[in-house]
Amino acid sequence: MEIFPSQVYEFGLINGQNETLERLKRRTEESDSLTSKLTGKSFLGKVSGNRFRIISSAIGKGTFCTMTGFISYEKGEVKLEINKPFKILLTILMILPFIAFITQVFSASEEFNPVFILVFLGQVLIIRFLFIGLFFKILSKQSLNRLSDVLDTEWVKKKPN
Repeated sequence: MEIFPSQVYEFGLINGQNETLERLKRRTEESDSLTSKLTGKSFLGKVSGNRFRIISSAIGKGTFCTMTGFISYEKGEVKLEINKPFKILLTILMILPFIAFITQVFSASEEFNPVFILVFLGQVLIIRFLFIGLFFKILSKQSLNRLSDVLDTEWVKKKPN
């Protein structure tokens, strides 16, 4: 099991590769850093050749997922993963229960209670599956739908990781 989930999707093109890439370039604001900013376009990032690395331009939630992929003649592929700054923040959030548990074990003020182990495991599982897993599932689906609308794709199929 991975700490940070990722998904790979394959999609078919209705129009040709050139028209799809042109549509993506038109709807993407060129940006080296994948950070959120106000724009009238659907995506922020880079489209070079038939490859792209973009984020959704939706303020607040669009930067959570990074979409990396390529568009070939008949189909394309996109990998959705959590953006690096969010990985850092979520890693810090995952470390906090460890710090609290270790502090509790070595503090001399109270006796160690085995319930603390269950609380620690519960916190880690809630952070991983509720915060990280659920947010990724919802926000990646929104980003994928936006990409599908912009590219005018025919079908989207999840590939096994």
